[in-house]
Amino acid sequence: MSDETKHENTPEHESFEHQDLKAAGIVYFLLTLGVLIMLSMFGLRGLYAYLDHREKASQPAVNPLVTNVPEDTRHIGPGYPQSVFPSPKLEEDERGQLDGIRLQQDDTLYSYGWVDEKAGTVHIPIERAMDLLVQRGLPVRPQGAADEGPAAKADPGKNKTATNKGEKK
Repeated sequence: MSDETKHENTPEHESFEHQDLKAAGIVYFLLTLGVLIMLSMFGLRGLYAYLDHREKASQPAVNPLVTNVPEDTRHIGPGYPQSVFPSPKLEEDERGQLDGIRLQQDDTLYSYGWVDEKAGTVHIPIERAMDLLVQRGLPVRPQGAADEGPAAKADPGKNKTATNKGEKK
C-alpha cells in the first residue's frame, strides 16, 4: 500500500473537489429558512391578535356612572386621570413630575421676575444677589435696636418680669 493518491481522470487545472456542497443546496436552505421565519411571524401575529381580542371581550363592565372612559381600559391615555379623577391623585410619572418641579425652581432661582408687582417686589438670580451683597454690604442695625424687638415694644412690663424670675416677691 502506498500513501500516494492517484488522479487518473482529473485534469491538472481543476483544484477543487467535485464532491463539495453545491451552491444550489445553500440557496434552497436559506430560502426555506426565510419562508419558515415568515410563516412563524404571521402565525404569532395571528395568535396575539386572537389573544388580544379574547382579552378585550373578557374585560369586566365599567361602572355606568364613570364618564369619559377610554375604549380599552387596559391602556390609559395621557391626560386621562388628571381630567377625570378627583384630588388627591396618585403620582403617575414620579421622575417627570419631580423634573418639572426642579425645572420650575431653577427657573425661579436663576431668572428675574415679579414676586408682587403692586408692591414692587422682584426676585433676582442668586449670582446677581451675591454680587450686590458684596458691593453694598449687609444692612447694619443700630446698637439699641437689636435689644428691643417687636415683643418688647408691645408689652414693656413683660421684660421686667422675665429678668426678675429668680427673685422672691
